[in-house]
Amino acid sequence: MQPAPDLNLHLILGGARSGKSRHAEALALQAEAAGDRIVYIATAWAGDEEMRSRIAEHRRRRPASWLSIELPDADFALAATLRAQVHRNCCVLVDCLTLWLAQHLCPPPGVPARDVQAEVDALLEVLPGLSGRVILVSNEIGLGVMPMGADTRRTVDALGRLHQQLAERARRVTLMVAGLPLTLKPSPESR
Repeated sequence: MQPAPDLNLHLILGGARSGKSRHAEALALQAEAAGDRIVYIATAWAGDEEMRSRIAEHRRRRPASWLSIELPDADFALAATLRAQVHRNCCVLVDCLTLWLAQHLCPPPGVPARDVQAEVDALLEVLPGLSGRVILVSNEIGLGVMPMGADTRRTVDALGRLHQQLAERARRVTLMVAGLPLTLKPSPESR
């Protein structure tokens, strides 16, 4: 599937501490300098002290001029937020799909289980109708050894399938390694 003519989707993948978020934030700063309004959609739910600390660090890095939205614990929250926020002269940065998907596959205590495939389908369905710039950040977690445990393997598999579907729709796909962006799409020969 080719992206819709007006869909400017950039998928940024990489391992832990590869520079994904910093690269995405630098792209958003460039978009802001060019006149775009920036909307930052944070997907993490603070389930423990370490995650609260990570979330606080991300909050500190964001410019005050950006609209920050922390996704609520609600059905189809990501798709609905994208539909409401993405428009021309707007750049929306979603950080990160790994946490979003994992939280739906293995919800924290007190959070109801959701139909993960329905959530993914809603995300994929909303993308072609968006008319602004969208930057999606996600961890590439399937590059190592086969994980132990069925829940972990299910997460790796689901995230890998989601990445393939998003990469197919995206105009740009970047893999971050050691803080360096490697362009996967468009390929050098297609430019």
